Amino acid sequence: MRRKLIDLKNQRTALLEGAEALLKEGKREEYQAELKKIRNMNSEIEDVEALIQEQDRKFMEKAPDFAEEKDKALERADVLQKGAEVKLTAREVMRSIYQASKQVTLANGALVQPTGAGSEIRDPIGNVVPSIVDRVRVMDMTGMSSFQEPYVITELDAQGGKVEETAGTARTASTDPTFGVAEIKPYELTVTSYVDRNISRLSPASYYAKIYGMAMRAARRKLAELIVNGDEPSTPTFFGATNAKNKAAANIFAQVALGSAIDENTLDTLYFAYGSDEAIGGAARLLLTKPTLKALGQLRGTNEKRRLLTITPDAANPNSGTIVDGGVALPYDLVKAVGDTKILYGDPLNFEVGLFGEMTLRLDESVKAIERMYTILLDAVVGGNLVVDKGFVVGTIGE
Repeated sequence: MRRKLIDLKNQRTALLEGAEALLKEGKREEYQAELKKIRNMNSEIEDVEALIQEQDRKFMEKAPDFAEEKDKALERADVLQKGAEVKLTAREVMRSIYQASKQVTLANGALVQPTGAGSEIRDPIGNVVPSIVDRVRVMDMTGMSSFQEPYVITELDAQGGKVEETAGTARTASTDPTFGVAEIKPYELTVTSYVDRNISRLSPASYYAKIYGMAMRAARRKLAELIVNGDEPSTPTFFGATNAKNKAAANIFAQVALGSAIDENTLDTLYFAYGSDEAIGGAARLLLTKPTLKALGQLRGTNEKRRLLTITPDAANPNSGTIVDGGVALPYDLVKAVGDTKILYGDPLNFEVGLFGEMTLRLDESVKAIERMYTILLDAVVGGNLVVDKGFVVGTIGE
């Protein structure tokens, strides 16, 4: 079904490009015929996507078989200890990302066994990764050289007129819809990290869980940076929410100035800048840094000096929470990569991350042998882009 979906979307992209060319040439009848084909194909694509999403949902939400997971961990620990690489399919990685927020993965300690005093390798305080990684749309793009996701920029407009004036006359043509194509291209994501060789004192399942957890957290932190800023500001391969562009090099994100400093109007400005002229976008979240959150929390009234905003961190996830501004509750995620001069607001599902094939994980003992350190090496190929027009608003402070 995934291959069928890819083929359908490739066909739709070709039809869109052909329709756009016909419209530019003024061939309206041929353009309308192509548009009809596209609409029919959209229905078929939606049906296939719905089926795949249901299959993925069942796969993601299926409770892990701990006996099976333990056996897998033991096998993979043996592979790593022999210096070979462990391969994880794109679907396995998707499941890890999904279940990371559910607190049930092998990597976060669900299967760590008693190992005796002093043999556990302790993680630092606040060892969390940005939750935005768990909220974006993730797709398996194994076998593709790139992925093109069409989206609507402007919709079809209807026309009206007085009956006595329009009777017997050619009706005014409706404004044609416009489309864009967001391209998701492969980008290499690597992790090179070091851990003391004493980690081998852990039980095999715990050994694998610790190494896998460290590697995945590092990869997820880097992925969070990419989701926000892409791999580079001007000519990215991996497009971030702050520099997302379509194939015509037009911005997919929206921008708004938030003034010279954070004040009582900052969140209002962002909130009303997101969405259409007739709707306020739903399921949106703020992405901001801890210093920016602190600055918002320090805003006070001029008379009673009460705090203007109520900030409530999520007890189960210190990376997230809610800001209540009057009668509006705005969920937020802390993301260091946003920087202290920006705040982002949008629905994370408007951003799509592609996994291009297997992820590999291995250990190397030679790089830092003299320091008695293992080198953790993780390799993956990923891609990303916004796939909804103005799917995020980028608010800038200080302009």
